[in-house]
Amino acid sequence: MSEVGNSPRWLAVSALSKIKNGAYSNLQLNQLINQHTMDRRDINLLTNIVYGVIQHRLTLEYWLKPFVRHPHQLDPWVNELLLTALYQWQYLDKIPQRAVFNETIEIAKVKGHPGIRRFVTGVLHEMDRQGLPKFDAITDPDERLSVTYSMPIWLIDELRDQLGADKMQRIIASLNQPAKQSLRVNTAVSDVEDVTAALTNEDLTVDFSEISPIGLIVSDGQAVTTDAMKYGMFTVQDESAQLVVPALNPQPGDRVLDACAAPGGKTTQIAAALDADAGGEVVALDIHSNKVKLIGENAARMHVADRVAATELDARKVGTEFGDGHFDRILVDAPCSGLGLIRRKPEIRYEKQLSDSLNLQRIQLAILTAVAPTLKKGGIMTYSTCTILKQENQDVIAQFLADQPEFELIKTPTEMNLKADRDSDTLSIYPDDYLSDGFFIACLRKK
Repeated sequence: MSEVGNSPRWLAVSALSKIKNGAYSNLQLNQLINQHTMDRRDINLLTNIVYGVIQHRLTLEYWLKPFVRHPHQLDPWVNELLLTALYQWQYLDKIPQRAVFNETIEIAKVKGHPGIRRFVTGVLHEMDRQGLPKFDAITDPDERLSVTYSMPIWLIDELRDQLGADKMQRIIASLNQPAKQSLRVNTAVSDVEDVTAALTNEDLTVDFSEISPIGLIVSDGQAVTTDAMKYGMFTVQDESAQLVVPALNPQPGDRVLDACAAPGGKTTQIAAALDADAGGEVVALDIHSNKVKLIGENAARMHVADRVAATELDARKVGTEFGDGHFDRILVDAPCSGLGLIRRKPEIRYEKQLSDSLNLQRIQLAILTAVAPTLKKGGIMTYSTCTILKQENQDVIAQFLADQPEFELIKTPTEMNLKADRDSDTLSIYPDDYLSDGFFIACLRKK
């Protein structure tokens, strides 16, 4: 294969074609990075192009449309190639347009036949001559927002109905900003000062989180390749996700159920607060054996395996294995639409529909209802999701409380007193609040 066949731009086209066919962006990227020898700059460019095209797909397709008469006749990879050229030209200001166009034409030449090369060359030159269509040519305001921010219209409508027009626009604008590289310090073996020192010694730039006292933000360098990561001094976890376990507030001798645990990020955070000698244990469930194995591996890397019982079980069948009142605390980090994670998993926006949230609502309620009897009287059950729609959040809690009068909602605590003036007892973190993932946390006490 020619040198162009190993370039970040070529690999980006290959990744995007597979992602369009249903592959996961993060897994696809990891696979390519592992298979090819690239320096940090090339890895960054590849990652930037892949995530950038996915993020801005509706915008890029709007710009491309006037220049491609028969889009359905295009080979999928040619379409992705043109989108990568548009993305670099419009969004990456450090790369000259000439360089972008030249390499795009070179890829078309090597990957396709002479007709494809001529077609790609013609489209690029035509775009350059005519200029790209303007957003203000779109008369429908919702469609204009959808194209500008590359968000589906149904999500724009739903967020506006639930949160108002201003908040909706702030959220969708924030979701196209890059995700932070955030870490959670493993308090079972280390502390914030030691981890900061270890990472700084490896030439990483580290800042404290403004929402989690054990969170760190790395803005330069890759934390996952460090010795501190290998030794289990920290794990990669979004700042919002770090708030869930402190809200549950497990005590050293507690028996805790983590009902939907894989891959085990919150399980290991619970375990760090427990003491095996005092009888503290977290039972971590998942329905897939490979994911149960992953929980066990994470617990071992984070030095808390003595307090973690990773178990293959559907959370809706907890009653078959554990009696009433068995657990002091229960975490239901429920399966959800993941719409709070769009910054990290940009393809989610195109894959989900409102019907998904309504279907998930039934599963979320079923899990809460199934695990509720296994919580002892006076015990705390924390419900969390990484979505921002009330159908999976406030509506689920309201329905659960209506069905289960022995439970009461208590105010979700945070160690840094976040949103102290909020009206609700539940806590909603939106993606624009702290530029972290969107999250919902509710705490329920059994009377």
